Amino acid sequence: MSDDLLEKTISNLTSRYPELTFCSSDTFYYSPHDKTVYYDASKTDVSSLWSLLHETGHGVCGHENYFSDVQLLLFEVEAWKEAKLIARNLQLEIDEEYMQDHLDSYRDWLHKRSLCPACDLSSIQVDADTYSCVFCHKRWKVSDDRFTRPYRKSVSGR
Repeated sequence: MSDDLLEKTISNLTSRYPELTFCSSDTFYYSPHDKTVYYDASKTDVSSLWSLLHETGHGVCGHENYFSDVQLLLFEVEAWKEAKLIARNLQLEIDEEYMQDHLDSYRDWLHKRSLCPACDLSSIQVDADTYSCVFCHKRWKVSDDRFTRPYRKSVSGR
């Protein structure tokens, strides 16, 4: 991807989505607080363009806070679907395998968090940072940081 294509894409996105702000940063993310899509202008590979479109998808979908791990995964799926539509409207295409690889990272993260530390079976999330095993009834806390390894800390009583 050339700098020209990035500038042209940002210009198109700015005119198509005036409710969003686009701002150069050192990483790609969407901030619902200021409705800003942050992008790394130093990245010139095509996957960076796809990341820009994905983060724009979060903004177009109006994603804000999520309250469960499954909801976060659903936000990611929805943002990628929207990114595909945005790409199509800009005569661009996002590689399906690239999207699925990113979604797999969230699926893997969710699966690891949901595994019971006692019996190693998948369990259910009962609140933002607690899971409970329906088989052995163990409860554990998980980190609220989705960028860290999914540590599991036992909750007292079980």
